[in-house]
Amino acid sequence: MRRETYDTFTLELEPANGAGGFSFAAGQFNMLYMFGVGEVPISISGDPTKPETLVHTVRAVGAVTQAICRLKRGGVLGVRGPFGNHWPVEEAAGSDVVIVAGGIGLAPLRPAIYYLLSNREKYGRLALVYGARTLQDLLYQVELEKWRGQFDLEVEVTVDTAATSYRGNVGVVTTLIPRVQFDPLHTVAMVCGPEVMMRFTLRELEARDVRPENTFISMERNMKC
Repeated sequence: MRRETYDTFTLELEPANGAGGFSFAAGQFNMLYMFGVGEVPISISGDPTKPETLVHTVRAVGAVTQAICRLKRGGVLGVRGPFGNHWPVEEAAGSDVVIVAGGIGLAPLRPAIYYLLSNREKYGRLALVYGARTLQDLLYQVELEKWRGQFDLEVEVTVDTAATSYRGNVGVVTTLIPRVQFDPLHTVAMVCGPEVMMRFTLRELEARDVRPENTFISMERNMKC
């Protein structure tokens, strides 16, 4: 268990009793079950090329997620899945790829980033545009710095508010999209975050002439099984 922010944690799971590894596609989710409490759908946030561990980033906002975030090393958690569609990372081969994330929306996009970087030669320009409310709300800060250091991945980060001494970008995430270099007619965009953020992101991408059929979003809705 690793703390990402004041209310968000990343946990790494290993199969119980020597069971086999995990298999999932970037963008899928699992149902995580806390015995005696309930279950909740949580996006997989780990590397799809590393099946030996299953990684989830969880924000403690309700009874189940709060119980999950209190787990200790060696604790037991039920897992069902994976479920859902995946990001079109394989279909995007040969294109530029722009990933736009807001807040915890970076978690379900993280496996796509891992996949793209593991298969870097298959893609054109790669860009990550990420925004959060404050510096303290940014996920994966060590990893963000690592990604920033890569010459073949453009990383733009902003926060909604910050102290006057802060020298980074301040403003909503859509203000960074005009900076990003890509060929709009040969670009695949993947977007995840609050609905209002995604709505304005789609408008900005459309203004840059990215084709609607090449833009993919992740919507969160009530689910019945």
